[in-house]
Amino acid sequence: MTPTPASAALPPAPDAELLRLDHQVCFTLHAASRAFGGVYRSALRDLGLTYTQYLVMLVLWEHGPQQVKTIGERLRLDSGTLSPLLRRVETAGLVVRVRGPRDERAVTVHLTDAGAELRERALPVPRAVLETGGLSAAEAAELRDVLGRLASSLDAAHPG
Repeated sequence: MTPTPASAALPPAPDAELLRLDHQVCFTLHAASRAFGGVYRSALRDLGLTYTQYLVMLVLWEHGPQQVKTIGERLRLDSGTLSPLLRRVETAGLVVRVRGPRDERAVTVHLTDAGAELRERALPVPRAVLETGGLSAAEAAELRDVLGRLASSLDAAHPG
């Protein structure tokens, strides 16, 4: 995935070519996302986590207790999606939500002992996903960087 220099870019496609499905970056991303979903479902089954629950756990394993708002920002999830997700992870005994003593709207999510212990069992997941996807660590890092830049550019162009 070496970046193509602007001077080496392909000539513009005729307009009819622009509407081909196989020319759509969005479709390739969608297809890859669906495929990742299947791989993660299998990899996370033994942990009892869904993909989005796994993302919440990653944030907490990496950063420790976090306010709900911060988790939502990190995962790019709105509160309407995040609240039921956190409720399910709490019901599973992996986290507890604690309301702020001064402001009850400020809720902090903490790992339970079971949630912290689950981290060890989750360690093989990233490597298993990479191996299933056929990417080297370097290719995965490069792809992550390109997609990160794409997401940032799209967010900047269409905030909110």
